[in-house]
Amino acid sequence: MARIVMKFGGTSVADLDRIRNVATRVKREVETGHEVAVVVSAMAGVTNQLVKWCGDLSPLHDAREYDVVVATGEQVTTGLLAIALQTVGVDARSWQGWQVPIRTDSAHGKARIEDIDGSLLVERMGQGQVPVIAGFQGVEPVRNRIATLGRGGSDLSAVAVAAAVRADRCDIYTDVDGIYTTDPRIVPRARKLAAVAYEEMLELASVGAKVLQTRSVELAMKQRVRVQVLSSFEDKPGSLVVDEDEIVEQPLVTGVAYSRDEAKVTLRRLPDKPGIAATVFGPLSEANVNVDMIVQNLGTDGTTDMTFTVGKADLPRARDVLEAQRGSIGFEAMLADPEVAKISIVGIGMRSHAGVAATMFRTLADKGINIQVISTSEIKTSVLVGVEYTELAVRALHTAYGLDGPA
Repeated sequence: MARIVMKFGGTSVADLDRIRNVATRVKREVETGHEVAVVVSAMAGVTNQLVKWCGDLSPLHDAREYDVVVATGEQVTTGLLAIALQTVGVDARSWQGWQVPIRTDSAHGKARIEDIDGSLLVERMGQGQVPVIAGFQGVEPVRNRIATLGRGGSDLSAVAVAAAVRADRCDIYTDVDGIYTTDPRIVPRARKLAAVAYEEMLELASVGAKVLQTRSVELAMKQRVRVQVLSSFEDKPGSLVVDEDEIVEQPLVTGVAYSRDEAKVTLRRLPDKPGIAATVFGPLSEANVNVDMIVQNLGTDGTTDMTFTVGKADLPRARDVLEAQRGSIGFEAMLADPEVAKISIVGIGMRSHAGVAATMFRTLADKGINIQVISTSEIKTSVLVGVEYTELAVRALHTAYGLDGPA
């Protein structure tokens, strides 16, 4: 007998028929003798509608009230799935984030989990009950308010619950049957990976791969939670996210990822002096605006240009923060370009091979694609290009690194 956390995303619970399908899958695991907890997302499209309503009322809405609104989607799903499970003879009960409780910090809209007490969940699971837990939400204990974990936060909830109850495995059910070398919708010859190392999956998630949320992989790596990505609609083997030592074959490049959710910001003619970067990025950090790729040009006349990327959804807030600090920062002009895409190659094999980035640059040049910004890490190289080149770049790189599967 194993203890398993099963997580179902929005497409897996999009309507009542799919919720019934989920109930059947959960019942199958329970009848096998496993102790099971389930984490669910909102039904497909619901969160987007809730976010839109908040944005339509006010682009710079109060983040605490935003959380009150967007957390309701998961609450509906927990109740519906609990009813579906009870209907097929499974003892089940819905749980909201505050009931577990999943305690978070006060960064509403993108809160971080600080603590989960899994003892009551373990007790109920031991009694044969299936807790159906709302993903994406927790409680900020200082003000005792609902806090949400950011888009894709149900993955994080599932991994955190798995760690808290010491689960043997965390199964993430979604609309794809595993982790692929790239998006199969762009590259039909993309191959499914049997296993991916935590570090590779973390990099892939951070640069645009939509299969798992970045922070969920980070937590899985820290807590050594074995994660499996499977399809909700087909009975096929999935992809495991595990320690690097468990990966038998380590290819040069494991995958190609892309993100169209980036925006480029350029500050022109900043004072070229010590501390200017802190002056720019300090206020953005305080406003919970994450900055990714950063390039600073060499100054020649006492000024410098600085370019960086933020999430496209954070662009209005970033511009507002920087304009408010314009006097203290001292930039002459601010240019914003949301029509960009980040293209990345990721692989543990990059550690021990030279020339991997050069192949990327040459491949893009051969296709006439201009690189605007470059960022690297030990196992990743990312470039920023015009958004219109996204699919061309992904296909070309996938072929260049020998990732194409059989036609």
